[in-house]
Amino acid sequence: MYYDWEMRLMEWLQDHIGSTGIGAWLLSNMSAFGEQMLVVIMGFLYWGLDKEFGKYVGINVLAVNVWNPLVKNIVMRLRPYFVENYNVKLLRLIDSKADAMDVAAQGYSFPSGHSSSAAAVYGSLAAHKKTSRLLWVLAIVLPLLVGISRVYVGAHYPTDVLCGWLLGALIVVLIPWLRRTIRSRWIFYAVLLLLSVPGFFYCTSNDYYTSFGMLAGFVLAEPFEERYVRFENTSCFLRCVLRTIGGAVLYFGLNEVLKLPFPKELLESGALAAHLIRTVRYAVVIFVVIAVYPMAFRLTGRLWKRKD
Repeated sequence: MYYDWEMRLMEWLQDHIGSTGIGAWLLSNMSAFGEQMLVVIMGFLYWGLDKEFGKYVGINVLAVNVWNPLVKNIVMRLRPYFVENYNVKLLRLIDSKADAMDVAAQGYSFPSGHSSSAAAVYGSLAAHKKTSRLLWVLAIVLPLLVGISRVYVGAHYPTDVLCGWLLGALIVVLIPWLRRTIRSRWIFYAVLLLLSVPGFFYCTSNDYYTSFGMLAGFVLAEPFEERYVRFENTSCFLRCVLRTIGGAVLYFGLNEVLKLPFPKELLESGALAAHLIRTVRYAVVIFVVIAVYPMAFRLTGRLWKRKD
């Protein structure tokens, strides 16, 4: 399932830019603005600058990340580098710890998750701060660069990227509308989860179970934090940065620690048990970083005041 012009365009990009040099490095790493940088941005907002703004952006990106693989596992479009008779190389693995031909780990191609996530996050920033011209520029430029990067590295067809952008833009409009329309927070969360649950019956790629677990963790963490933690944001840039670094370290570190009780063979097997473990693992990680980790801010706040 592909168009010949898509393969020719990817071949042309890779032939003219190459796989080495500063241009190739820059374009390849633009993909980071659709993956790691999203964690940094949402963490900086939620833990540091503006908790409610962080929640707004967070629920949008969690929704797009769980609905994207719902579509992927219906279309089941293999990534471009699987296609024979074309010279398209994979220059950046989706899961660097797994084999490039492992579809469960690397995921399907349509639509592009990086493109939809980038459109949802940067579009949410601009939509929330409607008067900021800079954010509107970023909301256009960064998803565009992410999409071009995904095509260049051979991970996605151009049509994957186009539909990823559309899905991300749809989420920016749909989720806030649902939140305004459904006044009960618990009913709103129930609707999101129910719309996402069908994936358990047919999804075989890891990205769905990761994203569903993160959404479930958020649903539990937000009311817990509001009732028992109630941490305060800070206008101090350095404290925002330190909180973000601490949260990112906890996020990635806890994820690795929670793998330890299980055999590696089981986690990589693609069996139902492996999917359920992944779902629960990510739910726990998100609950901890959103609801438990901010408890430490009171202690660090007191230490900061003493230093002042």
